[in-house]
Amino acid sequence: MFKLLLIEDDVTLFQEIKERLSSWSYEVYGITDFSQVFQEFTAIKPDLVIIDIQLPKFDGFHWCRMIRSHSNVPILFLSSRDHPSDMVMSMQLGADDFIQKPFHFDVLIAKIQAMLRRVYDYSTDSIELKTWCNATIDFQKNTVTNELGTIELTRNEMIILRELVNQKNKIISREALIKTLWEDERFVSDNTLTVNVNRLRKKLDELGLGRFIETKVGQGYMAVEEGSVL
Repeated sequence: MFKLLLIEDDVTLFQEIKERLSSWSYEVYGITDFSQVFQEFTAIKPDLVIIDIQLPKFDGFHWCRMIRSHSNVPILFLSSRDHPSDMVMSMQLGADDFIQKPFHFDVLIAKIQAMLRRVYDYSTDSIELKTWCNATIDFQKNTVTNELGTIELTRNEMIILRELVNQKNKIISREALIKTLWEDERFVSDNTLTVNVNRLRKKLDELGLGRFIETKVGQGYMAVEEGSVL
């Protein structure tokens, strides 16, 4: 049974979501002290976190930043705030997806199922290591290492890198990446993929590798080998 942590201060909405998710055999936990969200997260050790932006004490961005600095657990924002900058901010902080309230429960459950399947089934991949541009990619540890150091990627970032590197020097369409990441592109904003790729590039820049992920306007993205970029 998967454990889900629902960080939501609206008691009525929390109970409604908890009841619906429990009917799908998920074990749902809430927060008892909104000044101690990270401590409760650490104690619960959930398999997935659902978090609102507007919370008592500190907002969801604060707690997302703290959780992501210590864990790669999948994070899904669930918020009534509808400004595009809120979604962009959540993705930049390491969230995996964003749903705007009000929402249809079928969309929520579809996203949760896809995220859990993607994260926990993906960990059984038999290919653990791959070399690209003189860097070693560890698919099990979600790390990339070269002579400049080691970076740690989120699952989304690693899945994007895996898809691109496994078909290096070949353009992978945005639609194909979205389907790999979220399974049903009907529920995904195109901007979500852009933010994830930009976040991946920013991390790869720490190792001097960001420029080897090329954008092909109107087509998609391509990973190239060192020496093939001017």
